[in-house]
Amino acid sequence: MANFNVIIEKGEDGFYLSEVVELSGCHTQAKTIDKLIERTREAIELCLEEQNSNSGTIFVGLQKIEVPEKNVQVTAN
Repeated sequence: MANFNVIIEKGEDGFYLSEVVELSGCHTQAKTIDKLIERTREAIELCLEEQNSNSGTIFVGLQKIEVPEKNVQVTAN
């Protein structure tokens, strides 16, 4: 079993959005968190199938990058 990092946000329309950090372009949305998790698992499976069938890019890793705080804008929900 593989583990993935998922960013979850709530849009202005009330829908929850997820983006899988390790899989470029792998994202989905749903009205509830439970449905979002279910759909995200399905999206991961589809993205992995697609990745295996293509000889394109392969995920290498995740890197944290530091920038001066004067350039960072954080928005509160």
